[in-house]
Amino acid sequence: MLLGTAATGGFPRWNCACALCAAARDGKLPARTPECAAVTGNSRDWWLLNTSPDLRAQLAGAGALWPGRGPGPLRGVLLTDGEPDHLAGLGVLRAAQGLTVYAAPPVLAGLAPARAALARYAPWNWRDGTHKEGFVLSGGLVVTAHPVPAAPPAYLPAPAGDGHWAMAYRIEDLATGGVLVYAPQLRSWTPLLDDLVADADGAVLDAAHCPTGPPDPAAWRGPRRILTRLEDPDPLLDPASTARARLAEAGIEILPDGTEFVL
Repeated sequence: MLLGTAATGGFPRWNCACALCAAARDGKLPARTPECAAVTGNSRDWWLLNTSPDLRAQLAGAGALWPGRGPGPLRGVLLTDGEPDHLAGLGVLRAAQGLTVYAAPPVLAGLAPARAALARYAPWNWRDGTHKEGFVLSGGLVVTAHPVPAAPPAYLPAPAGDGHWAMAYRIEDLATGGVLVYAPQLRSWTPLLDDLVADADGAVLDAAHCPTGPPDPAAWRGPRRILTRLEDPDPLLDPASTARARLAEAGIEILPDGTEFVL
Protein backbone atom coordinates (compact mmCIF):
# COMPACT_ATOMS: atom_id res chain seq x y z
CA MET A 1 0.00 0.00 0.00
CA LEU A 2 1.44 3.36 -1.08
CA LEU A 3 0.52 5.64 1.81
CA GLY A 4 2.42 8.63 0.42
CA THR A 5 4.35 9.28 -2.79
CA ALA A 6 5.75 12.82 -2.57
CA ALA A 7 9.13 14.14 -1.52
CA THR A 8 9.88 16.45 1.41
CA GLY A 9 6.96 18.70 2.27
CA GLY A 10 4.42 16.79 0.20
CA PHE A 11 2.66 18.14 -2.89
CA PRO A 12 1.78 20.96 -3.07
CA ARG A 13 4.76 21.87 -0.95
CA TRP A 14 3.83 24.37 1.74
CA ASN A 15 6.42 27.00 0.71
CA CYS A 16 6.33 26.61 -3.08
CA ALA A 17 4.37 28.70 -5.57
CA CYS A 18 5.45 26.94 -8.77
CA ALA A 19 2.83 26.31 -11.45
CA LEU A 20 2.42 22.69 -10.43
CA CYS A 21 1.91 23.45 -6.73
CA ALA A 22 -0.53 26.22 -7.64
CA ALA A 23 -2.49 23.78 -9.83
CA ALA A 24 -2.60 21.26 -6.97
CA ARG A 25 -3.92 23.92 -4.59
CA ASP A 26 -6.64 24.72 -7.12
CA GLY A 27 -7.60 21.06 -7.28
CA LYS A 28 -6.38 20.64 -10.86
CA LEU A 29 -3.66 18.12 -9.94
CA PRO A 30 -3.83 15.38 -7.30
CA ALA A 31 -2.18 16.23 -3.98
CA ARG A 32 0.36 13.85 -2.47
CA THR A 33 1.68 13.27 1.03
CA PRO A 34 5.32 12.47 1.87
CA GLU A 35 6.62 9.05 0.85
CA CYS A 36 5.66 6.10 3.03
CA ALA A 37 4.30 2.61 2.36
CA ALA A 38 3.03 -0.50 4.15
CA VAL A 39 3.40 -4.20 3.32
CA THR A 40 1.76 -7.41 4.47
CA GLY A 41 1.97 -11.08 3.60
CA ASN A 42 -1.34 -12.13 5.12
CA SER A 43 -3.56 -8.99 5.24
CA ARG A 44 -3.39 -9.10 9.06
CA ASP A 45 0.19 -8.20 10.00
CA TRP A 46 1.29 -4.89 8.48
CA TRP A 47 4.75 -3.32 8.42
CA LEU A 48 5.47 0.31 7.60
CA LEU A 49 8.24 1.26 5.19
CA ASN A 50 9.39 4.56 6.73
CA THR A 51 7.17 6.89 8.76
CA SER A 52 6.25 10.22 7.23
CA PRO A 53 5.33 13.52 8.93
CA ASP A 54 1.77 12.94 7.67
CA LEU A 55 1.54 9.41 9.05
CA ARG A 56 -1.54 10.04 11.18
CA ALA A 57 -3.56 11.17 8.16
CA GLN A 58 -2.13 8.38 6.02
CA LEU A 59 -3.15 5.72 8.53
CA ALA A 60 -6.58 7.32 8.91
CA GLY A 61 -7.11 6.86 5.18
CA ALA A 62 -5.99 3.22 5.16
CA GLY A 63 -8.84 1.07 6.45
CA ALA A 64 -6.71 -2.10 6.49
CA LEU A 65 -4.52 -0.50 9.15
CA TRP A 66 -7.32 0.67 11.44
CA PRO A 67 -7.44 -0.79 14.95
CA GLY A 68 -10.26 -3.15 15.89
CA ARG A 69 -11.05 -4.37 19.36
CA GLY A 70 -7.37 -5.10 19.86
CA PRO A 71 -4.26 -2.97 19.32
CA GLY A 72 -4.49 -3.05 15.53
CA PRO A 73 -2.54 -4.78 12.76
CA LEU A 74 0.62 -2.65 12.77
CA ARG A 75 3.64 -4.70 13.84
CA GLY A 76 6.58 -2.40 13.18
CA VAL A 77 8.65 -0.26 10.85
CA LEU A 78 11.45 -0.75 8.34
CA LEU A 79 13.50 2.46 8.00
CA THR A 80 15.38 2.85 4.73
CA ASP A 81 17.60 5.61 6.18
CA GLY A 82 17.83 8.25 8.90
CA GLU A 83 16.36 11.23 7.06
CA PRO A 84 13.87 13.34 9.09
CA ASP A 85 11.00 12.74 6.66
CA HIS A 86 11.31 9.01 7.30
CA LEU A 87 11.52 9.31 11.08
CA ALA A 88 8.92 11.97 11.87
CA GLY A 89 6.03 9.52 12.09
CA LEU A 90 7.71 7.54 14.88
CA GLY A 91 6.35 10.12 17.29
CA VAL A 92 2.83 9.43 16.03
CA LEU A 93 3.30 5.77 16.96
CA ARG A 94 4.80 6.44 20.40
CA ALA A 95 1.94 4.89 22.41
CA ALA A 96 1.98 1.62 20.45
CA GLN A 97 3.12 -1.35 22.48
CA GLY A 98 5.77 -3.79 21.29
CA LEU A 99 6.58 -2.41 17.84
CA THR A 100 9.77 -3.61 16.16
CA VAL A 101 11.86 -1.11 14.20
CA TYR A 102 14.55 -2.26 11.75
CA ALA A 103 17.30 0.07 10.54
CA ALA A 104 20.99 0.15 9.64
CA PRO A 105 23.42 0.34 12.60
CA PRO A 106 24.49 3.97 11.93
CA VAL A 107 20.83 5.00 11.87
CA LEU A 108 20.13 3.14 15.11
CA ALA A 109 23.11 4.88 16.73
CA GLY A 110 22.05 8.29 15.46
CA LEU A 111 18.56 7.70 16.85
CA ALA A 112 19.80 7.01 20.38
CA PRO A 113 18.25 10.17 21.92
CA ALA A 114 14.94 9.60 20.13
CA ARG A 115 14.92 5.94 21.13
CA ALA A 116 15.37 6.90 24.77
CA ALA A 117 12.50 9.39 24.55
CA LEU A 118 10.15 6.93 22.83
CA ALA A 119 10.95 4.28 25.43
CA ARG A 120 9.25 6.47 28.04
CA TYR A 121 5.93 5.91 26.23
CA ALA A 122 6.12 2.23 25.25
CA PRO A 123 8.79 -0.48 24.95
CA TRP A 124 9.91 -1.10 21.37
CA ASN A 125 12.39 -3.52 19.84
CA TRP A 126 15.13 -1.84 17.79
CA ARG A 127 16.96 -4.24 15.50
CA ASP A 128 19.76 -4.22 12.96
CA GLY A 129 18.15 -4.78 9.58
CA THR A 130 21.36 -5.37 7.66
CA HIS A 131 22.18 -9.02 8.45
CA LYS A 132 23.18 -10.82 5.26
CA GLU A 133 20.82 -13.69 6.04
CA GLY A 134 17.92 -11.27 6.27
CA PHE A 135 15.05 -11.48 8.74
CA VAL A 136 11.50 -12.79 8.83
CA LEU A 137 8.51 -10.57 9.56
CA SER A 138 5.25 -11.79 11.04
CA GLY A 139 2.80 -12.35 8.22
CA GLY A 140 5.20 -14.43 6.14
CA LEU A 141 7.62 -11.89 4.68
CA VAL A 142 11.38 -12.32 4.37
CA VAL A 143 13.46 -9.15 4.12
CA THR A 144 17.04 -8.48 3.11
CA ALA A 145 18.63 -5.03 3.14
CA HIS A 146 21.09 -3.86 0.50
CA PRO A 147 23.20 -0.71 0.92
CA VAL A 148 22.75 2.15 -1.55
CA PRO A 149 24.81 5.37 -1.82
CA ALA A 150 23.78 8.01 0.74
CA ALA A 151 25.28 10.72 2.92
CA PRO A 152 24.76 10.91 6.70
CA PRO A 153 21.73 12.97 7.76
CA ALA A 154 22.53 16.67 8.09
CA TYR A 155 21.12 16.87 11.63
CA LEU A 156 23.94 14.74 13.05
CA PRO A 157 26.85 16.98 14.15
CA ALA A 158 29.19 13.99 14.11
CA PRO A 159 28.09 10.90 12.15
CA ALA A 160 27.46 8.00 14.49
CA GLY A 161 29.47 5.34 12.67
CA ASP A 162 30.99 4.99 9.24
CA GLY A 163 28.67 2.35 7.81
CA HIS A 164 25.96 2.56 5.20
CA TRP A 165 23.24 5.14 5.79
CA ALA A 166 20.59 4.05 3.29
CA MET A 167 19.15 0.69 2.34
CA ALA A 168 17.06 -0.80 -0.44
CA TYR A 169 14.82 -3.52 0.97
CA ARG A 170 14.06 -6.74 -0.87
CA ILE A 171 10.82 -8.16 0.53
CA GLU A 172 9.66 -11.65 -0.43
CA ASP A 173 6.28 -13.20 0.29
CA LEU A 174 6.90 -16.80 1.39
CA ALA A 175 3.41 -17.90 0.36
CA THR A 176 3.35 -16.51 -3.18
CA GLY A 177 7.04 -16.03 -3.97
CA GLY A 178 6.32 -12.42 -4.95
CA VAL A 179 9.25 -10.03 -4.49
CA LEU A 180 9.14 -6.28 -3.90
CA VAL A 181 12.16 -3.96 -3.94
CA TYR A 182 11.64 -0.73 -2.02
CA ALA A 183 14.29 1.95 -2.63
CA PRO A 184 12.82 5.44 -2.17
CA GLN A 185 16.03 7.24 -1.19
CA LEU A 186 18.82 7.06 -3.78
CA ARG A 187 21.72 9.38 -4.41
CA SER A 188 22.70 7.54 -7.58
CA TRP A 189 21.85 4.41 -9.54
CA THR A 190 24.14 1.39 -9.17
CA PRO A 191 24.55 -2.03 -10.83
CA LEU A 192 23.29 -3.58 -7.58
CA LEU A 193 19.93 -1.90 -8.15
CA ASP A 194 19.78 -3.27 -11.69
CA ASP A 195 20.25 -6.76 -10.26
CA LEU A 196 17.70 -6.27 -7.49
CA VAL A 197 15.02 -4.91 -9.81
CA ALA A 198 15.63 -7.55 -12.47
CA ASP A 199 15.07 -10.25 -9.84
CA ALA A 200 11.86 -8.70 -8.47
CA ASP A 201 8.21 -8.76 -9.45
CA GLY A 202 7.85 -5.10 -8.57
CA ALA A 203 9.96 -2.17 -7.42
CA VAL A 204 9.11 1.16 -5.80
CA LEU A 205 11.95 3.53 -6.64
CA ASP A 206 13.16 7.09 -6.04
CA ALA A 207 11.75 9.25 -8.85
CA ALA A 208 14.82 11.49 -8.81
CA HIS A 209 17.29 8.70 -9.49
CA CYS A 210 15.48 5.92 -11.33
CA PRO A 211 16.54 5.57 -14.97
CA THR A 212 13.85 4.93 -17.57
CA GLY A 213 15.58 1.63 -18.21
CA PRO A 214 18.95 -0.12 -18.04
CA PRO A 215 21.43 -0.20 -20.95
CA ASP A 216 20.05 -3.64 -21.81
CA PRO A 217 16.23 -3.34 -21.95
CA ALA A 218 15.89 -7.10 -21.53
CA ALA A 219 17.30 -6.76 -18.01
CA TRP A 220 14.04 -5.24 -16.80
CA ARG A 221 11.57 -7.59 -18.43
CA GLY A 222 8.67 -8.33 -16.16
CA PRO A 223 9.28 -6.26 -13.01
CA ARG A 224 6.63 -3.69 -12.26
CA ARG A 225 8.37 -0.34 -11.73
CA ILE A 226 6.69 2.41 -9.70
CA LEU A 227 8.17 5.81 -8.87
CA THR A 228 7.82 7.52 -5.50
CA ARG A 229 9.18 10.63 -3.74
CA LEU A 230 7.98 12.92 -6.53
CA GLU A 231 9.19 16.47 -5.98
CA ASP A 232 8.01 19.75 -7.50
CA PRO A 233 8.61 21.14 -10.05
CA ASP A 234 8.97 17.71 -11.67
CA PRO A 235 6.55 17.53 -14.64
CA LEU A 236 5.91 13.90 -13.73
CA LEU A 237 3.46 15.27 -11.14
CA ASP A 238 1.15 16.23 -14.03
CA PRO A 239 -0.67 13.19 -15.49
CA ALA A 240 -1.12 15.06 -18.79
CA SER A 241 2.55 15.96 -19.25
CA THR A 242 4.76 14.71 -22.05
CA ALA A 243 7.17 13.43 -19.41
CA ARG A 244 4.46 11.17 -17.97
CA ALA A 245 3.59 9.87 -21.42
CA ARG A 246 7.21 8.97 -22.11
CA LEU A 247 7.46 7.25 -18.76
CA ALA A 248 4.38 5.19 -19.51
CA GLU A 249 5.91 4.14 -22.82
CA ALA A 250 8.92 2.86 -20.87
CA GLY A 251 6.59 0.80 -18.69
CA ILE A 252 7.16 2.86 -15.54
CA GLU A 253 4.19 3.79 -13.35
CA ILE A 254 3.29 6.73 -11.15
CA LEU A 255 0.43 5.88 -8.81
CA PRO A 256 -1.63 8.03 -6.43
CA ASP A 257 -1.47 7.94 -2.66
CA GLY A 258 -3.53 5.10 -1.23
CA THR A 259 -2.90 2.69 -4.10
CA GLU A 260 -2.85 -0.99 -3.13
CA PHE A 261 -1.32 -3.71 -5.30
CA VAL A 262 -0.43 -7.37 -4.95
CA LEU A 263 2.71 -9.14 -6.21
